Amino acid sequence: MLLLHGFPETRRCWDAVVERMAPSFTLVRSDLPGYGDSPPSRAGHSKRTMASSVLQLTRALGHERFAVAGHDRGGLVGQRVALDHPEAVNHLAVLDIIPLVDMWESISADSALPAYHLIFLAQESDLPERMINCAPEAFVDSFLDGWSVVQGAISDNARKAYHRAAARPGRARAICEDYRAGATVDLEDDRSDRAAGRRIAAPVLALWQEPDGAPAPFDVLSVWRLWARSVVGSGLNCGHYLPEERPAEVAAALASHFATR
Repeated sequence: MLLLHGFPETRRCWDAVVERMAPSFTLVRSDLPGYGDSPPSRAGHSKRTMASSVLQLTRALGHERFAVAGHDRGGLVGQRVALDHPEAVNHLAVLDIIPLVDMWESISADSALPAYHLIFLAQESDLPERMINCAPEAFVDSFLDGWSVVQGAISDNARKAYHRAAARPGRARAICEDYRAGATVDLEDDRSDRAAGRRIAAPVLALWQEPDGAPAPFDVLSVWRLWARSVVGSGLNCGHYLPEERPAEVAAALASHFATR
């Protein structure tokens, strides 16, 4: 099983899930290109390029066919691996994310403020990088604290790891390039695939945040059913960081889904 993290985290976000799943699964955790300890991609940071990178990694480790679980940006990479390389992916799980074209089309006056980072980080100038580099820890904490609701779910060690990663040279640029791709080439790739009727062949599990039962701003299952032949899923009582806020439930859901045929 390949585990892919989201923004602004690293592979460490899966720590508590890995503890629960390691006895039963072979697990591979990877920092996305330009995040954590992974160098920025020389070929760019489109999700198609990132998908090729993680596919090369799994093949180098001897895994020609595998399951993918991706949180946030990692879910977008997982979507692209499953679409572009259906022979390699037997199951897909996407955590608190929908495809980029649907995400952009869902933004309204009510949702624009909470989703401001999509627009800010995608700016073509180097202003976002300059601002992040002035206060990388404050930048990371604004999202960790603003998007989580389970007190203490993000450990001090994990938080420090995210701080160190964000402060490393070139990391702010890679993060912004990820979001710039998400507003341009990734969006066009999704539009093209949707117009062509391309669908994910692997069964999909979708999990999303429902803090205290508050519904998501869109029908997650309906969105993913436009992209895949088989989709199941549910909301969890937590914020955005499902692997850290609800690791036991995430691990159980992944194990159950990946055991299906």
